[in-house]
Amino acid sequence: MALRPNVLIAVLAVLPTALPAAAADPTISRIEERMSIEEFRAAGLDRLAPEQLEYLNRWLGSKGVEAAALPIRQRDGKVDYYPDESAREIVESRIVGTFSGWSGRTIVTLENGQKWQQSESGSRGDVNMRNPIVIVKPMSMGSWLMIVKGCNCSVRVKRVG
Repeated sequence: MALRPNVLIAVLAVLPTALPAAAADPTISRIEERMSIEEFRAAGLDRLAPEQLEYLNRWLGSKGVEAAALPIRQRDGKVDYYPDESAREIVESRIVGTFSGWSGRTIVTLENGQKWQQSESGSRGDVNMRNPIVIVKPMSMGSWLMIVKGCNCSVRVKRVG
């Protein structure tokens, strides 16, 4: 059965607007869900027209970004960096700058851009190392253990950035 020319023209006219909705993948979260309002505004995304924002979300989704690979910002502002337990892998990097040990709520920044905060009590101040190698290992019950090479010290941490 052949389509009449005017039916084919009508289908082709509607197709570009129907494809984005049909191609929307509910497993891919939108950029508005991933950023705080402050981040969204600071990036200038609040100035995009709705069509531009939709295009950006489709583009990000087409690049193979999976929902499990991105942090999720909860309504209470808390960020969940590993919503999928299977996405937790060992991280090996270096601490940026001088590492002087733990002091209760110490935050360290790694060369890979991640920030980790001490999540257990305790302190150790007898350390003075420049850019030490660290290994952050997933542990039981969603916790993480940071091991600082060269000082024989480790502490439970949580990711904060």
